Amino acid sequence: MGASENYLTHEGYEKLRQELEYLKNAKRREIAKTLEHARSLGDLRENAEYDSAKEAQAHNEKKIAELEHKLSNAKLIDNENISKDEARVGASVTLKDLDSGEEIVYTLVSELEADFASNKISITSPVGKGLLGRKLNETVAIKIPAGVLKYKIIKIERILGF
Repeated sequence: MGASENYLTHEGYEKLRQELEYLKNAKRREIAKTLEHARSLGDLRENAEYDSAKEAQAHNEKKIAELEHKLSNAKLIDNENISKDEARVGASVTLKDLDSGEEIVYTLVSELEADFASNKISITSPVGKGLLGRKLNETVAIKIPAGVLKYKIIKIERILGF
């Protein structure tokens, strides 16, 4: 994965595109109204509301530029052409913890889509790196700051719509 390439699932791309659309339209209008109100309060040199609104505007424009850059460098993951017996970006990997016997399912995604609460882990995280390229029924030992995780890969599947 190149430094400027962003591997995204179709779902992740759409989520970023919708966020960009919101920031460019609704959020810009909201900030413009806030600026207009702050200007109506008088002297702009000592107007905290105006300063705050200008800061929000700058932050919003920076976020817009970042999202535009990420989307312009996005490489969509085509699930049709990815091996189904190997842990790759876009794969849902079911693991059995060899210490506790517990099963856990992770979906391997790029950093842009990582969401630990949804069990979407980045391929650049320790666990993501440890799983990437591994095959069904393979046993892996992954070093993390708290120690070593030992898993057996018991299922790899592609999620439709990714």
